[in-house]
Amino acid sequence: MRLKEKPLGFVINFFLGIAWASVLIGVVTPFFSFVHFSLLNTFISAVIGALPGLVAILLLEHIITIKEKHYELKKQTRLLEQLLEKIDTQTAKE
Repeated sequence: MRLKEKPLGFVINFFLGIAWASVLIGVVTPFFSFVHFSLLNTFISAVIGALPGLVAILLLEHIITIKEKHYELKKQTRLLEQLLEKIDTQTAKE
């Protein structure tokens, strides 16, 4: 789990698992359904079947990336505030 918030991380990872399962189902089901027609139709239908799951994975990974960026920005802001306090105390002593 990459996210620091446990409930949100659990939910997003759960949905990622569901998305990967839908990719697998979306590839396997059309593949075995259309294997009798032609190999090209089989691969095209497998790719089309996997697309919704792949889009869901991309969206969830984007959410994770945005949250990680938010945590980093909060950490940087806290460090910059501490640095500014330190500079202010040093200039006040002079």
